Amino acid sequence: MFAPRSMPWPLVALFTAGYLASYLLPTTVGRLDSALPLSATQAGAVGSALLLSSASAGFALAARVDRFGARALARLGIVLAVLGYGSAALTDSVPAVVLGAVVGGFGSGTMTAVAASGIAAGRDPHRATTSGLLVVSALAGALYLTIPRLGPGHGLPLGAVALTALAVWPFTGRLSARTAPAAGPDGARRPLPHRRAGLLLAATMPCWSLAQNALWGVSGRIGLGQAHLTEITVGAVFATALGAGLLGVVGAGALGPRLGRALPIGIGTALIAGCIALSASATDLPSFALGEIAWNLCYPVVLSYVISLAAALDVRGRWAVLVGSAASLGTAAGPLTGSVLSARAGFPAMGEVLAAVLLLAAVPMTAVALRTAPRRLRVVEIPIAAAPRTELVPVGEVPPAPFQDLPVVEISLRETPVPDPAGKDVRAGEILVGGATVRDLSAKGIPVVQIPFPDTSGATVPA
Repeated sequence: MFAPRSMPWPLVALFTAGYLASYLLPTTVGRLDSALPLSATQAGAVGSALLLSSASAGFALAARVDRFGARALARLGIVLAVLGYGSAALTDSVPAVVLGAVVGGFGSGTMTAVAASGIAAGRDPHRATTSGLLVVSALAGALYLTIPRLGPGHGLPLGAVALTALAVWPFTGRLSARTAPAAGPDGARRPLPHRRAGLLLAATMPCWSLAQNALWGVSGRIGLGQAHLTEITVGAVFATALGAGLLGVVGAGALGPRLGRALPIGIGTALIAGCIALSASATDLPSFALGEIAWNLCYPVVLSYVISLAAALDVRGRWAVLVGSAASLGTAAGPLTGSVLSARAGFPAMGEVLAAVLLLAAVPMTAVALRTAPRRLRVVEIPIAAAPRTELVPVGEVPPAPFQDLPVVEISLRETPVPDPAGKDVRAGEILVGGATVRDLSAKGIPVVQIPFPDTSGATVPA
């Protein structure tokens, strides 16, 4: 049995505060349209500016979190989010609202970069990611039920994001000043591993994210205009959909890596494409609710595996931050793209275009997941020289990618000496497949030798 693994709650809290703005995007854009002298397209452009600023923070900080320190950057992100979103919520001046949204977006991106970097360097990125998605989905669902009952105005969703960021501040005291070594033993900067796979994933993520957030940014208008629902009913549908997302996240966390990453990413993206087409063509409550609920059930599941895949490419979390920022670019363009497509072609045609984009994006994403899938190990037995336990590899030293997510090979020493050909007493060591990863084994309290040993040829290890 493995020892219980502690959850990195400060990183989960930062993840929640950083992602909340994008989760509340439909109601934020809708209220900017209704409460300020802005057209639907202009309100979508403000939402895009917010998310573009968030993406810019991720690109700027992807390789610098360890240099500046997680605690300092997290607190900077919180300050920017509180000041930006708070000032935008308290004014009716359109230029001030836009400036506040951009400043707040940079704060959200900073918090997300710190969270992604720390989660990727942790023992179980997938578990931490699903926990973060679980918390942000629950919080967003509660806000979708609450905000319509508090009255009109654009300030409520923006104020909710600002207050959430402020509530995260106490967690930053538990963050370290440095999250990972900035350079190798020789002082040289460590290059990004898996460049081809990482670049392909980063290039695909804007399309994957844009297709979904283009619909998410106009979902409120679809419900109000095309499906002829009230704001309270639309808010209830969104809350129910996010509740379904909670179930999806719980399922993804329970499933873990059993199915690998390729199957959930490929099949899940195809299902999302169908849900988007259904939601965009909805003309009544049942079809609108079914499309939104099914979509939000699948989306966080696939997203958790995508983030886990990016984290597996680099133990320092740089690919996780870069891929997340690339996704934010698509998220940033989503509201404006959805507004333009729906205005020119109508909601149903927009849904068909976005579904086709998602199906195309699923191909390279699945290919990257297949290419970086952990390989199976075999069981062999070899004699090893008896050595003091102080000379064994310490638990907790996680090898760099791609070995960090390979199943662990654990060598345990027998107490019975056996003679070797040279006539010396040695102890026989068994290589055992423990059914866990290096990250999992680091939580155990016993000293063992950890050797990733891919089975690529079927050959045996000579005694």
